[in-house]
Amino acid sequence: MTTAEPTETSAVPPSLTARHPRVPADRLLAELAPPRHFAHESFATYRPDPAHASQQRALDRLREVADALRAPARSGRWWRRGAAPAAPAVYLDGGFGVGKTHLLASLAHAVGRERTVYGTFVELTHLVGALGFAATVDALAAHRLVCIDEFELDDPGDTVLMSRLLRELADRGVALAATSNTLPGALGEGRFAAEDFLREIQALAARFEVLRIDGDDHRHRTVSTHAARLDDAAVRAAVAARPGATIDGFDALLDHLATVHPSRYGALLDGVPLVGLTGVHQVDRQDVALRLVVLVDRLYDRDVPVVLAGDDADLFTEAMLAGGYRKKYARALSRLAALTAQGATTTAAPQMRVAAPQDASPGPHASDGAVAHPAP
Repeated sequence: MTTAEPTETSAVPPSLTARHPRVPADRLLAELAPPRHFAHESFATYRPDPAHASQQRALDRLREVADALRAPARSGRWWRRGAAPAAPAVYLDGGFGVGKTHLLASLAHAVGRERTVYGTFVELTHLVGALGFAATVDALAAHRLVCIDEFELDDPGDTVLMSRLLRELADRGVALAATSNTLPGALGEGRFAAEDFLREIQALAARFEVLRIDGDDHRHRTVSTHAARLDDAAVRAAVAARPGATIDGFDALLDHLATVHPSRYGALLDGVPLVGLTGVHQVDRQDVALRLVVLVDRLYDRDVPVVLAGDDADLFTEAMLAGGYRKKYARALSRLAALTAQGATTTAAPQMRVAAPQDASPGPHASDGAVAHPAP
């Protein structure tokens, strides 16, 4: 649980800037689980497309991996002649919307919550930042399987860190499973494929079995990156109408995020049903923008609607959208558009200045890369 809860009175809307969560290590570990969007998915709910045989092959192979990992320790199936064979390591390689995260979450559920850690690339890098490398290895090595969703390659330091972490876990006999995800090419670059992943993990490459998953985007959604904007009065009315909703000035929130370790951004949203922001404008500093990306990911993970007031300028600069972190920014814009579409349902449509887009499909979570963070 968190400490230092907000102190606002009922007469004043709560704010995120009044929250200073203190998150113990056991909670950070406990939260490493499949996201709510996939909390009830399983191998049985995955529907392979008959037109793409690779989907069925991947499903069958992951069932085999789950069966092996559920086998009792030191059974004849898992151990032979007193020596432990290399634990399974699989990489799900496929395009946007083919069900990679569904399959990864299904594998985690099949192996069992108590035996599995499931986190995105960025959540695991944040865990290392919060606990330290050695403590993170020890904590994760107590599990049979570690799932890494949405592997990212846009920050060399994080990539080296994750490669080392995976090597340490594999050497301790922990099974590994990973995916990568990007938004469609219209919002940035195309996905990176298996050869990119294997190149970056270097010494571990030979241990990973690549499961190619072909197919079309099953969501068939039009992804928008324009978040709906309201006026100040509409945002305040939406917050007032939703008990527990928060409201903050945009600049104040951005300043506050710099004082909170990104591993605690999820706790910052505990019990919050809707987030309102006023004075929203373009962000022109990359460190600030990357922290905002992480917050948007945590909002999206928790399905927290958002209502915004401010100017209609693009949230990130053209240089950011063309730079090395462009996939992160494109994803954040897509997710924020989806969250403001949900938030728009809390207020009357005539109050809106910009039409809300349809929900955007999930993409990779953000990593804050080389951004300096306060100590956890």
